[in-house]
Amino acid sequence: MNKLKIVKCILIGSMICSGIITQQTFASTNDMNYKETYGVSHITRYNMSKIPMEQNDLKFKVPQFNASTLKNIASAKGYDKNGNLIDLDVWDSWPLQNGDGTVANYHGYHIVFALAGDPKNQDDTSIYMFYQKIGENSIDSWKNAGKVFKDSDKYVANDPYLKYQTQEWSGSATLTSDGQVRLFYTDFSGVAKDGGTDASNQVITTTQVNLSQPDSNTINIDSVSDHKSVFDGGNGTIYQNVQQFIDEGKWSSGDNHTLRDPHYVEDNGRKYLVFEANTGTNDGYQGDTSLLNKAFYGRSQSFFKTEKDQLLIDTNKKHDASLANGALGIIELNNDYTLKKEMKPLIASNTVTDEIERANVFKMNGRWYLFTDSRGSKMTINGISSKDIYMLGFSSNSLTGPYKPLNKTGLVLNLNLDPTDLTFTYSHFAVPQTNGKNVVITSYITNRGMYSDHHSSFAPSFLLNIKGTKTSVISNSILQQGQLTIDNY
Repeated sequence: MNKLKIVKCILIGSMICSGIITQQTFASTNDMNYKETYGVSHITRYNMSKIPMEQNDLKFKVPQFNASTLKNIASAKGYDKNGNLIDLDVWDSWPLQNGDGTVANYHGYHIVFALAGDPKNQDDTSIYMFYQKIGENSIDSWKNAGKVFKDSDKYVANDPYLKYQTQEWSGSATLTSDGQVRLFYTDFSGVAKDGGTDASNQVITTTQVNLSQPDSNTINIDSVSDHKSVFDGGNGTIYQNVQQFIDEGKWSSGDNHTLRDPHYVEDNGRKYLVFEANTGTNDGYQGDTSLLNKAFYGRSQSFFKTEKDQLLIDTNKKHDASLANGALGIIELNNDYTLKKEMKPLIASNTVTDEIERANVFKMNGRWYLFTDSRGSKMTINGISSKDIYMLGFSSNSLTGPYKPLNKTGLVLNLNLDPTDLTFTYSHFAVPQTNGKNVVITSYITNRGMYSDHHSSFAPSFLLNIKGTKTSVISNSILQQGQLTIDNY
């Protein structure tokens, strides 16, 4: 029995330690309730319960895009497993940024890395690099430099994880002080038949992408170097690691292991990665005991009692809530981009959802802003539907928190569309601007594999105003597909 569980046994009784917790047990043992934040900011059930009443306000709505104007990325071409040239789906994307989050100028170009693959093969997921001359905004002006990695790049000597890689997942990229492109991404290991571990293993990984410019209109990917694993989740006390997921029974338990989407940020000359994860055994782990923690509910004692009692009646929500321990984690890096220090999560979503994606943090006008994307289908809150898509946001005076929800609840963006709709968007990402005013929201449009003629593509961007702890979508601010910066707003 681990140390945390022993402490809980002492505090709240042996019935929980036995693992036998029934609805009747909960209802009749109010003395088992406890309040523990673990020194972490939380997305509370109270705040999330208020979101369905507010999400139809236009200041929170993702703009409705005109389907007839949408284009595929003309340069998004690659090869299927048989060597045939095909048009690719392109979904999660992220720009090459400066250390403060603003878009980098790489020799007169903007660079975007994106996940792309064969629309007919859902397991085909690789990172591609696109580039566009600064000053051009049309989706047709994006050029494709191709895959970042060759198949052989994962066979790195002495790296215990890369050799099992089956897919490349989302991350971030920074332009270093010496002008190099440093990429961070998620090394994913899938099914054994593809050479993977068959355990959804996700490892935060980095490499230097070596580029050249043979002429004024072209950027080539020459090679990658210093390709290495950075963080595998540690020993499981701060962040859940894959072995804990395996021990739980993997997917058969209903659990969802996440360790992905590393986002690079600098503060006072120090290097950090913020990423999606799940809490570990020392900072609010999953399990039925979490349903007794008042800190995860927020608000008052009466709200806690009412919400908890309702949660216990709904068997499915109770099960999912007991496993929900999503987090936005943070680690500090050494100057060579190796792990320096594992730190407590910036925010956690215990009992709310197991999945808060696309970690994104930057400082603007003296405040730190932290954003994450999530799906209603993963949540355990009444009134939130499976079609709801959210970007949630938080602010703090410090990179490491504590963080408080923007707009009181954390709601920043909502989309409620059928996933098969051509104008469906996800993976919303806030890009700060050099003028310190409005931010550009990017995303992808159209789910992959849905249409033969329309592929997942850069969505039209739009503007979000941030003033202190309040945000609002700016009306009539739809930009070009994939546009990263603005001059006139």
